[in-house]
Amino acid sequence: MKILVGIKRVVDYNVRVRVKPDGSGVALDGVKMSINPFDEIALEEALRIRERNQATEVIVVAVGPEEVQTQLRSALAMGADRAILVKCDQPIEPQGVARALLAVIRQEQIGLAILGKQAIDDDAGQTGQMLAALWERPQVTFASKLELQAEKAQVTREVDSGLETLSIDLPAVITTDLRLNEPRYIKLPDIMKAKKKPLAVTDLAALGVNAMPQFRVVKTEPPVPRARGIMVKDVPELVAELRKRGVVS
Repeated sequence: MKILVGIKRVVDYNVRVRVKPDGSGVALDGVKMSINPFDEIALEEALRIRERNQATEVIVVAVGPEEVQTQLRSALAMGADRAILVKCDQPIEPQGVARALLAVIRQEQIGLAILGKQAIDDDAGQTGQMLAALWERPQVTFASKLELQAEKAQVTREVDSGLETLSIDLPAVITTDLRLNEPRYIKLPDIMKAKKKPLAVTDLAALGVNAMPQFRVVKTEPPVPRARGIMVKDVPELVAELRKRGVVS
């Protein structure tokens, strides 16, 4: 069985995001970019499945500009066998990404697709669900535990009332939550080995995918700055300040 893992290039989670002065988007010049953290979890889980001899190959796929090859090489250094970049120089919506992933799934005869539950830049959380709908295969979102048994996957997910365990037929789409695993640390020898691993480059047209945008971003604004707090010397002063602000009576 081959496993496909979708990854996305995002601003590193340690970086403070800044909005462009004209409000046209987020400033990316000179900003550190990384693999979306949820996608790293998805890749780690795929690698563990392969290491248990339950899969033959892990293929990472990304949709985006040429620069995404850096993140694909990082995924190869983690242990993925192959990488595919679907070139797209324009912003692409979740449905377009799902269609591109589906085209690769059909070409590669994928048995399991694992994606992060959401990307930390737009927080859309839609690609996995759209991929499952287009593929017409079962899906489980927000997985916190995954076990493969023959032609089925048993997936545990966190819900408001506790844990829910589902059994679905393969092929299927699974999206990963934070508690599924902890991604491995990439070592220098693995980075060197990744340079020799295959990284194929294609584009949306070659896959027969039309990803015309349905939405237009009108304006991007930073959050309203929070007012500075004040220091109080004791509890009576704290209570007095809260009363003055109408928080307590």
